[in-house]
Amino acid sequence: MNFKQLGKFLAVGFASVTILAACGNTEDIDTTSSSKDVAANENETANAESTEVASVKVAFAQAAKPITYVDENGNATGYDVEVMKLVDEKLEDYEFEYIPTTDDDLFIGVEQGKYDVGVKNAFFTEERTKKFLFPEEFIGLSSAGLLLKSDKTDINNLSDFASKKLSLAPIAASSAQYTIIEEYNTANPNNQVNLVAGDEFNVDIVQWVNEGRVDGGITIEAIFSSQVTDEDGPYHSLINDVVYKEFAVIKTWPLFNKQQKEFAAAYDEAIAELKETDALRKLAEEFYGKDLFQLLDQANR
Repeated sequence: MNFKQLGKFLAVGFASVTILAACGNTEDIDTTSSSKDVAANENETANAESTEVASVKVAFAQAAKPITYVDENGNATGYDVEVMKLVDEKLEDYEFEYIPTTDDDLFIGVEQGKYDVGVKNAFFTEERTKKFLFPEEFIGLSSAGLLLKSDKTDINNLSDFASKKLSLAPIAASSAQYTIIEEYNTANPNNQVNLVAGDEFNVDIVQWVNEGRVDGGITIEAIFSSQVTDEDGPYHSLINDVVYKEFAVIKTWPLFNKQQKEFAAAYDEAIAELKETDALRKLAEEFYGKDLFQLLDQANR
């Protein structure tokens, strides 16, 4: 045995004697206290694991004022966004991150799991159920209508528009607005609207109608109000040249990624509680200028 081996042997022997002596001296060890400390640490770890907060990504259309948009201070806001903030407050196990994006990216991102949920005044369609998870509870209501030149005083609904053989601004085939007109045409085979599928998701309908490129277009009252009616709207100068004619009140929904069943169920519970209060009505009045929930019985889809 060389010097290094002898040193290791002596060190190990000394350590063994020390450990045995410590174990034999049980009178100086408070085993009860030690057990309690271990149990307390285990409980703290279990509690920490059970209260872990899940971060979820909420995508929203960034240029759809007053429904979803980024304000002058760079904050996410709008009716849909503010409702989701109220839902977030009720869900202690979740923390929401709001991500502004385009309509196309929102749809693709939610479907592929880049985002957990998306809000953009979305309507329900059977086609969308193949790509997204719809919750049980809708998030709000929307007034859909025709945007027309103000001199078309005899046009009040889709039936009038169709009977006059007027031209409609193109609508993206993936848009729920396209589905609405398609459903109308199916129900009215002898008085159909001339429906044209467009390449772009959003067409500048105000400009198209005002310039005479088409006779009318489908829009949302909240969008029309923010663009035309509001004094600071980009097309407020056309307030006497174009009009809005409502033809439907429609429920709107958040779109969840298919894998987010537990999160969607938590959303349902939270928003059902909110609907027992006047919180959503106040937000509708704040962002839309009126309480659309008063028109709930008129919602046909």
